[in-house]
Order: sequence, then C-alpha cells, then structure tokens
Amino acid sequence: MPPPFPDKSNGYEQYANIFMRSRSPVVGVATMREWSRSLPAGCDVLDLGCGSGVPVSRVLIEEGHAVYGVDASVTLIATFRERFPTMHTECAAVEDSTFFDRTFDAVIAWGLMFLLHADSQKALISKVAAAMNPGGTFLFTSPRDPLSWNDVMTERPSVSLGLPEYERLLRAHGLLLTGERYDEGENHYYLVAKPKMLED
Repeated sequence: MPPPFPDKSNGYEQYANIFMRSRSPVVGVATMREWSRSLPAGCDVLDLGCGSGVPVSRVLIEEGHAVYGVDASVTLIATFRERFPTMHTECAAVEDSTFFDRTFDAVIAWGLMFLLHADSQKALISKVAAAMNPGGTFLFTSPRDPLSWNDVMTERPSVSLGLPEYERLLRAHGLLLTGERYDEGENHYYLVAKPKMLED
C-alpha cells in the first residue's frame, strides 16, 4: 500500500543532508554567474528545485536578483530560508508551485529536469513558457542525448529526453533554444529564450 503522503522531492528529502554535504560549491558557478549577468538588473528569477540555495541561488542573489525558490524537500527549503531569509520560497513540487501564477524575466532548473517523468518534464516546459515574460530567458540542465539511468544518490529513475525532443517541445510553446554550454562538472546546459512580442 503506498504511503498516504507520497514524496514529491524525487527522493531528495531522505538524502537532503548528504546532498548538502556532497554538492560542490563551485561546479557550475562560473556558468551561472555568466548567465545571471546577462539578465536585466535586479530581475525576479524563478529557481525550480532550488535545494538549499547553494550555489545557484546564491550566485543570483550576489548578482542582485530576487530569487523565488521552490523545492519539495522540507529540509532543503528550510536551509534555503535560513541562508536567504529575504527571498521568496515555497515548499512544493515544482509541478504544483503557485509561483506559476505570476511571471518572471528568468527561470532556472539546475539538476532538476531529468529527475521528472517524461510527461512531467513536458508539462513543466509548458508552465515555464507561460510564466516567462516576453524577452525572458530559461536555463535548464539535462544530458544532450536521450537516455535513462538511475540517480546516483536516490537510485530513482532519471531520464533525458535529448536535445531534438527538448527543442521540439520548446518550439511548440513559443520558446527558442539559443545555445548550449558544458561546465567543469560536465553538466549540459540548455539556454532558452522567449521572443519579444512584435509591436504593431
């Protein structure tokens, strides 16, 4: 019989303290800082699967942006709130976040997308597209090739839809893949933009 309150953190609540100890404070920082400096000054950024806020949200905050962090792990979001008490937070699965009731100039999903089932990834891309202001940007990480594996920490299934399918989904929702990056940890980044509306 399934538990009455299913874990929506994709297993990360159980391993939250191990994850915080093992998460590198430097991997991805240079890429994140470059991306954050390309954003409008002081913009609102939605960080999906924000974890404890280090290092991704920390970089964004250091660069002067206001972060809206959402994570389903009670332990990780509590640590985030302790570190960044003036930022906006929500403890929820990203698919259920009420932050999607508003819009943002930038959205990031670092180390999250591939943890979700394929259908949830597709639904999330749709929500992100609706929540992005025209001219906004979206950054997420997932392998370039379509593949599946078990998460090293939780041993739960992970899946990358692969670049062709991600690009197809993005285009279907009015988003454009504008670039790719790799960092020192061999994480693959998708850089995405929502075109500005044409003036009449």
